[in-house]
Amino acid sequence: MAGIGFELRKLMRRDSLLGMLRAYAYAGVIGSGPWVLSILGILATGLLTISVVSPVGAVTQFQVTVTYIIAFSLMLTGTLQLAFTRFCADRLFEKRDDLILSNFGGVTLLVTMVSGVLSAIAALFLFPAQSVLFQVTLVAAFTVVSNIWIATIFLSGMKQYRAIVLLYSVGYALTVGAAFLLRGFDLEGLLMGFLIGQVALLGGMLVLITRAYPTRRSVSYELFRRGWFYPSLALVGLFFNVGVWADKLMFWFDSSTGSPVIGALRASLIYDIPVFLAYLSLIPGMAIFLVRMETDFVEYYGNFYSAVREGGSLSYIEDMRNRMAATIRVGVFQIIKIQAMAALLIMVVAPDIFEALGISSLYLPLLRVQLVAAGLQVVFLAIINVFCYLDQRWILVALTALFLALNIVFTGLSLALGPQFFGYGFLAALAVCVLLGLWLVQRSMDRLEYQTFMLR
Repeated sequence: MAGIGFELRKLMRRDSLLGMLRAYAYAGVIGSGPWVLSILGILATGLLTISVVSPVGAVTQFQVTVTYIIAFSLMLTGTLQLAFTRFCADRLFEKRDDLILSNFGGVTLLVTMVSGVLSAIAALFLFPAQSVLFQVTLVAAFTVVSNIWIATIFLSGMKQYRAIVLLYSVGYALTVGAAFLLRGFDLEGLLMGFLIGQVALLGGMLVLITRAYPTRRSVSYELFRRGWFYPSLALVGLFFNVGVWADKLMFWFDSSTGSPVIGALRASLIYDIPVFLAYLSLIPGMAIFLVRMETDFVEYYGNFYSAVREGGSLSYIEDMRNRMAATIRVGVFQIIKIQAMAALLIMVVAPDIFEALGISSLYLPLLRVQLVAAGLQVVFLAIINVFCYLDQRWILVALTALFLALNIVFTGLSLALGPQFFGYGFLAALAVCVLLGLWLVQRSMDRLEYQTFMLR
C-alpha cells in the first residue's frame, strides 16, 4: 500500500485542512477496500429493499448468503494473497515487470477454476430447494468475489488513488442500485444485483491492472516455481483469514446462538449485527495505517537496506533502524488513538442507530466489546505488515496460528460461560497476539543489524 501512501502524502504537503482531510478520506476508502465496503453495501441493500421484497425473509437470506460468499472467498484465496504479493514485489525489485501480469492471469485462472468447482458443489448439495437461477448466481458471485481479492493486491501498489476510489464508489453504488432495481425477483434479484456490481468492480480493476503492467503472455505460472513460492506465506494467509472468521462460524453453528436461514447456511442475530457495525470503525484506523505508519516505515526501511547493500556507514544504518522502530511505536499509538476515538463516537450514537433500525439495546454491550476488538485487529494487521517487510515469515506463521487457535478456544469458553461473555473470545485472542507481536517486533528491531549481517 506504500505506493498509494506516498501519493497521498503529497496532498498533505499542501498545508491545508482540506488537503489533509482528502488524504485521509482516500486512505480510509482504499485501506478498507472491498472488505468493509461490502459490509456497507449489504446493510444499504437491506435497508432499501426490506419493505418491498416479499417474503421479508428474502432480505436476510440475501445478506447471509453474501456474508458467506465473502467469508469463504477470503479463506480460499488467503493461501495465495500474501504469496502472490511477495512474488510481485520480488519481480518488481528484479525489474522483471513482464512476469507479473501473466502470472496474475495464471492465478486468476486457477482461482476461477477452484472457486467455481467448490461453489458449484456447495450450490448443488447445500441448496437443493433453491432455484437453478439462485444456484448459478451463487457460483458466479463466489467466483467473481474470489478474483476481486486477488486483483486488490495490484491496486495497493498503484498510485492512481483517485481512479481506485472512483472504481470502488461506482462498483458498490452499482451493487446497491442493481439489487434495488431487481428486487422484484426477490432473493434471486438481490443476488443478481450484487453480482452485477461485483462484475463491474472486477472489470474496472482489470482495466487498471492491464494498463499498468506490460506482458508478452496471457497466462504463466512462475509463481509456483521453486524458490519463488513461499509456503509459509500461504499458511499465514490461511491462518489469519480462518482466524478472523472462526468465532463467527462458531456462533453461527452453535445451537444456542445460531439459527438456520437458507439451505445449510446459519446466522447468529445476536452476534452478527454488533460485529458488522464494529467493523465499520476500521476505516479511520486503516487510513492512519496507510498514510502514516506504513508509508513512513517503508521510507526508512528502504534507506536502511540501501545503506546495507551500498556500504553505508554504521551510524547511518543504526539511525535508520532507530527511525523504523520509532515509526512503528508512533504508528501503533496513532492507530490505537484514532480507533479509540472512532469507538467512542460509535458508542455514543449506537443507541440512536439501534433504535432507528429497530434493533434491541441488548446488543450494545457486545458492540462495545467488538469495537475494541476491531481496533486491535488493525494493530495486528500492522504487526503482520512489519514482519512481512522484515521477512520474518515463520514468526508470522506462529502468530497467525496462535491467533486461530486462541480464537477457537476462547470463543468456545465464551459460548460455555453465557451471553455476558460473548465477544470476549475474539477480543482476548487478538489482545494476546497483539501483545506478543509487539514484543517480537521490538526484539526483532533490536537485533536487526545482527540478523541482517550475520544470518543472511
